[in-house]
Amino acid sequence: MRKGISVAALVGALALTATACGDNGGASDSSGKKAAEDPKSVSGSITWWDTSNEAEGPAYDTLIEQFEAEYPKIKVNRTSVSFDQAEQKFKTAAQNGKGAPDVIRTDVGWSAGFANLGYLQPLDGTPALDNADDFLEGPMSTAKFNGETVGVPQVTDTLGLLYNKEIFKKAGISKPPATWDELIETAKTIKKKTGVAGIQLNPEGYFSLPFLYGEGADMLDVENKKITVNSPEAVKGMETALKLVQSDVALKPATTDGYVAAQTSFKDGKAAMTINGPWSVSDDYSGKAFQNKDNLGIAPIPAGSSGKAGAPIGGHNYSVYRGSANKDAAYLFVKFMSSAKSQEFTAKEINTLPTRKSAYTDAVTSDPAKKAFQEALAVSKSRPVIPGVGDLFVAYDQHYVKILRGDVSPEEGLDALAKEWNTKLLKDYSIG
Repeated sequence: MRKGISVAALVGALALTATACGDNGGASDSSGKKAAEDPKSVSGSITWWDTSNEAEGPAYDTLIEQFEAEYPKIKVNRTSVSFDQAEQKFKTAAQNGKGAPDVIRTDVGWSAGFANLGYLQPLDGTPALDNADDFLEGPMSTAKFNGETVGVPQVTDTLGLLYNKEIFKKAGISKPPATWDELIETAKTIKKKTGVAGIQLNPEGYFSLPFLYGEGADMLDVENKKITVNSPEAVKGMETALKLVQSDVALKPATTDGYVAAQTSFKDGKAAMTINGPWSVSDDYSGKAFQNKDNLGIAPIPAGSSGKAGAPIGGHNYSVYRGSANKDAAYLFVKFMSSAKSQEFTAKEINTLPTRKSAYTDAVTSDPAKKAFQEALAVSKSRPVIPGVGDLFVAYDQHYVKILRGDVSPEEGLDALAKEWNTKLLKDYSIG
């Protein structure tokens, strides 16, 4: 990972400062002193790019109405921006110094890249980062870059082991497996006693990370700038995934639309287990296997031979555009939207998973799925925080599919992946 900002990015950052200086005599004070000392006097209009889906929009509109009632001098314009277009759209607007929002909902994988280009305002010491100790450690780790906090955790997620309680009961299994070895034996028992496939895996690279984490492996060693995705420990983890697929207890993963195929098999009762996140729960309930919602079991990811389990952290952060001319208003908006009260509201309304400890109230944890994923967060960990981390998964997905199909061995596939990263994306990293 490059330290600091490239010359091109520095020029862009300077352009942002110049652009922020308009008829109001210059960009707002980035310290947030006015927002902290006299918040009711803050005025102005801010734009928030909301990258969630429109089904969630009404809940956020309600929060915005509450915010504007509390701060009547501030107007918030919520703009719905397609998630798959938002990253590049924000980069283009920020680089041009025109059209970028004051606040953006960023995927946790975008934050480092935006910050490295100089597009995000550091939030340490500002009202936006209110009661920082209340945030869960995992989500908070995704909002930092080069020692600065460049985002405020909005929602979080991780992967868990989802299972069909009815099928488990028919197979005489009383609890979900706690290790991958136990999972393999559980899958065999289910197949033998019920005829149902034990599990179906999603062939996307992101969903392979629990196998690596369970062996103490990771994709990268960022501190020492090493590619470690092909380490002996990572290979061992990948061998576990392959073992499941090559057995006769798992449905073969589809090579196209793998996520949809795995999800459909599970919610229709054709597979007893799958690995997925809290975003899938509503869809699970729509399947014939889970018309009775109590039939859905959710457990933390199983542990590997290291004795530890691990699942990647996902989610989104609120970030403030460095070129915003209304930073005080933006800070107050982020503070309000990320408060425990607001997070509790969205958790109940649209099933988001809070990032604040205090947002896990009885009203939230009374939902078994939310409580289960809260517990699953205990074994979650951040993916490497580097610019462009999402780009790594383009190649990862391709090589993971080849491994699961048996086209190459885990060692061959991960070696090829490491070399591709080193050649195209991580030229300043060494391998191993």
